[in-house]
Amino acid sequence: MAKQTTPETRSVRLLKVGEQVRHILSELLMRQVVHDEVLSAHTVSVTEVRMSPDLQHASVFVKALLGEDEEIVLKALRTNTAFFQREVAQRLRLKFAPKVKFLPDESFDTASRIESILADPKVKRDLGDA
Repeated sequence: MAKQTTPETRSVRLLKVGEQVRHILSELLMRQVVHDEVLSAHTVSVTEVRMSPDLQHASVFVKALLGEDEEIVLKALRTNTAFFQREVAQRLRLKFAPKVKFLPDESFDTASRIESILADPKVKRDLGDA
């Protein structure tokens, strides 16, 4: 049976390395170090990085500003994955460089869906004025 990983069960080292990777990638995107027209034209936010327990894989959750052209931005990030991995490896100085995988961050969409559900008059009525 596979072991479930929750934020509470992840080690401090995994969280620290993930945060370092997030900062490195955010800085690279902010300074537009990667020479890609799509990434230069869009503001990309790195919202979270989840490291595998062996620190060899990094799942990077990204969101394009205002959520526009998300698929195009993801494709550009995935095209430049080798550049990002090389930069992370040089700056982290770990024994093994993590393999970076870019994924869309859907937490904002989930939050807005919950907000719209809570704004529904039927739900407001059930919640009452408390």
